[in-house]
Amino acid sequence: MSPPSRPEPTLARRGFGDARRAESLLADPVLEPLSDVQLPLLAALSRSADPDQALLGLVRLMEARQDDDLVTALRDEEVARDRVIGALGISSALVDHLVAHPSQWRDAVEAREMTPEERTEVLLAEIADHGDLDPQDALRVGYRRQLLGIAARDVTSEDPVADLPDIARALADLAGSALEGAVRIALDEQGEGRHGVRFAVIGMGKAGGRELNYISDVDVIFVAEPVEGTDEAAALEVATRVATRVVHACADVTAHGSLWPVDAALRPEGKQGPLVRTVASHRTYYERWAKTWEFQALLKARHLAGDASLGAEYLGAVQPLVWEAASREDFVDDVQAMRRRVEQHIPAAEAARQLKLGPGGLRDVEFSVQLLQLVHGRTDETLHSGTTLDALAALSAGGYVGRSDAAVLEQAYRILRTLEHRIQLHRLRRTHLMPTSEDDLRRLGRSMRLWDQPGKQVAELRTGHAREVRRLHQRLFYRPLLSAVARLSPDEASLSPDAARERLSALGYRDPAGALRHLQVLTEGVSRAASIQKQLLPVMLEWFAEMADPDAGLLAFRKVSEELGTTHWYLRLLRDEGEAAQTLAHTLGASRFAGELLLASPEAVQMLGDTDGLRPRSREELLRRMRSAAGRREDPEAAVAAIRAIRRAEIFRVAVADLEDRLSLDEVGEALTQVSEATIEAALEVVVRKVEAEREEPLGTSLLIVGMGRLGGREVGYSSDADVLYVHDPHEGADEQAAQEAALAVVTELRRLIGAAGSDPPLGLDADLRPEGKSGPMVRSLASYASYYARWSQTWEAQALLRARPVAGDPELGARFTALIDPLRWSSEGLDAQQVREVRRLKARMEAERLPRGADRKAHFKLGMGGLSDVEWTIQLLQMQHAHDHEGLRTTRTLPALAAAVEAGLVDVDDAGTLRQAWSMASLLRNAGMLFRGRPVDSVPSNLREADGVGRIVGMEPQSGLALAETYRRTARHARHVVDRIFYGEQ
Repeated sequence: MSPPSRPEPTLARRGFGDARRAESLLADPVLEPLSDVQLPLLAALSRSADPDQALLGLVRLMEARQDDDLVTALRDEEVARDRVIGALGISSALVDHLVAHPSQWRDAVEAREMTPEERTEVLLAEIADHGDLDPQDALRVGYRRQLLGIAARDVTSEDPVADLPDIARALADLAGSALEGAVRIALDEQGEGRHGVRFAVIGMGKAGGRELNYISDVDVIFVAEPVEGTDEAAALEVATRVATRVVHACADVTAHGSLWPVDAALRPEGKQGPLVRTVASHRTYYERWAKTWEFQALLKARHLAGDASLGAEYLGAVQPLVWEAASREDFVDDVQAMRRRVEQHIPAAEAARQLKLGPGGLRDVEFSVQLLQLVHGRTDETLHSGTTLDALAALSAGGYVGRSDAAVLEQAYRILRTLEHRIQLHRLRRTHLMPTSEDDLRRLGRSMRLWDQPGKQVAELRTGHAREVRRLHQRLFYRPLLSAVARLSPDEASLSPDAARERLSALGYRDPAGALRHLQVLTEGVSRAASIQKQLLPVMLEWFAEMADPDAGLLAFRKVSEELGTTHWYLRLLRDEGEAAQTLAHTLGASRFAGELLLASPEAVQMLGDTDGLRPRSREELLRRMRSAAGRREDPEAAVAAIRAIRRAEIFRVAVADLEDRLSLDEVGEALTQVSEATIEAALEVVVRKVEAEREEPLGTSLLIVGMGRLGGREVGYSSDADVLYVHDPHEGADEQAAQEAALAVVTELRRLIGAAGSDPPLGLDADLRPEGKSGPMVRSLASYASYYARWSQTWEAQALLRARPVAGDPELGARFTALIDPLRWSSEGLDAQQVREVRRLKARMEAERLPRGADRKAHFKLGMGGLSDVEWTIQLLQMQHAHDHEGLRTTRTLPALAAAVEAGLVDVDDAGTLRQAWSMASLLRNAGMLFRGRPVDSVPSNLREADGVGRIVGMEPQSGLALAETYRRTARHARHVVDRIFYGEQ
């Protein structure tokens, strides 16, 4: 064969690594008969995984050929060229095999798709007509012929990833045929004894699932039964000899090599148990002693060889047990622990290269699919498949796995398995490790049809898919929903009407009939949404029932689902994302307030699936979002509505985090304060622009909003109004009357827009603490405040200013206002005796006059004995008396001021602890009451069911309604004793 001109560049471009050696081989006389098909031959070589290896193999095969038929085929048939050269280029082991059996090139060229029965028939014929070969060597040669055909079809496929299931199925069928041949050999060697036993081989693992590799252990279980009239012990003795011979017939190394190890370690009791058992013995073992992993292994059991009717009897006996296994105690935990153990036993040096066992490997896909099958397959027979990709498709069709997630897993599994096949083909050795050498990676990449930088591309291909597999495995395999579903009985999991009605009553739903109607609405039909709801609801019913008001929780869930059920993300979020479903159920079952917020902003449920979703956002983050939302709307009312929508979602976030016990009381107060401040600031900016537009001129004055009370103290609760003062400061040269009117216009419109009734809790801006109270002007200039405080300020106003803090508007004006009021609230002279008496007299009058008629003085959170007002006035009296001497007392916050009083020696530690406990408990209960009822709660609920709901939110055990009242009264009573001593001066 004449070498091409300028061979090195030409051959290099065709994929040869050693162009000079290739030139020499192409010139070998043995290839002379192919000289006139040089270009087609080079084209076929260039399409092979390793052109250098394929060319050398072709030279060797041509040397070993026994007739000219091979030459004719290579010259005349493109399929023949591609298949022979493809096999030579992918596998040095197949090169050696073809050189030893040169006539078998026909098996590569003529290979076609075959049924399992056809494969078995061909292989048994070779064993029967074994000629000079030993039957087990004839088995090997026949097996290799078919393996060569499968490999040739595989490596010349235009889309090997798409064809992967067909190739894996063919390999499994060939293994079954080989086992059938081995069984025939073994039975023939038993003489007359073979007539007294029925014997079958059950495929497990990938062989059972019809998804076998090229080189893999073949996992099996042997089962036998005596023929009628034969002693069972004698039959089992013969069957054991047959099974042993089958193992050796496949695994022993002879002059013709070996097939693969036959592994029977998955049998009952493993390697310590008998090699062969009867059907009854197997069933007894699985019913009494089998471990969780053994049922997982049985998921793939399939008759492979021997007596087919016996195989069917075995499967009929054990397979029903597979679908009961998920009901075992700790089933899901056991499966998850087993996967972790597998990973822990991977040698550290191999972990990053493991296609099968490592993170993001094939086992991640298989374990995820199998666990989902075992849990949900109890009630859904469409999931009863031993083949991974078929089972994954069924899980997707049934809504157990999202379509996009299933597509990612399917493609990754196909690619990882194809890589595994290509790696094993090279030397026909069992391995699951990615190669590391450049040559091996290059060959692997080319075998995957990656022609440009194949080594780099194939490494990136594997890494990218492994990363996606690991991500989805972690989400699917460890989803809390699985453990919860597994704990249900099959009847409970199926949500049949009778089972649902009984279960609703048993779980404590007050209106089982109404709850059942909700279930029927959510699960009716055959839509994907209904399918996913059928997975979620059996578990969520229990999660709702763990809370104080399961009926309200289920109703709210139905309403949210009706709003969001058609979105692509809602049900997928609940099914797949961590603890989102459980968190939602607990939230809706515990809190009408949170439920109403969610119904007004149902898209807020997305935050439950975000790892950072329940972290309260800072004032700066909220302001940025609010300004952005408002800026997209021209109409001021729409802009403020957008601001309030963000506020509503943020309050929902805080409420859920609070209910999940992720926030302390201080953190809840701080978070709600940040929400209020951001809302006021963003709305103020919108209103200022609106008023300026209406007046067609700038305001002519700077504006400031000062937080008072709980807003100033950063202690906002769910039911808190915003106590404020409004301050303005006319610009130089501005008309003071016009500036006053402009400021009032802004304040009036701000109060209207923020306080208007809507789907979110209105933010009432209460300015009653302003100078002259309700009789005074709503907004004053800074100069007016200075004049008023200098001439007419009373002690109660100085006390109110203890909690004053700028929260919105002009920062420089805020600093000037703070400088104005600091001498008033932190007076350098403290309080004289007359002022102390005035404070005490005002407090006593408030106790007598402001407590609502009929309210229980011992149970009212704010005005009752030992309540919030008692503690706060006590601390504020100490601040006004001593803040000039103790800087720590100069704070707007209640508990830090109390701590400073202790540090200053003004309150002893025990008294401070009593006051802190009372104030914290009243604040917690007031928040919890709002969360539970959805409206403000001023006293310990007298209704035991409501008291129970409030108590659960603050961490008490169910049915603790009476204990809640007793605990609060006792705590408040102790606090009142301290208040009487410190505030009123009683001994």
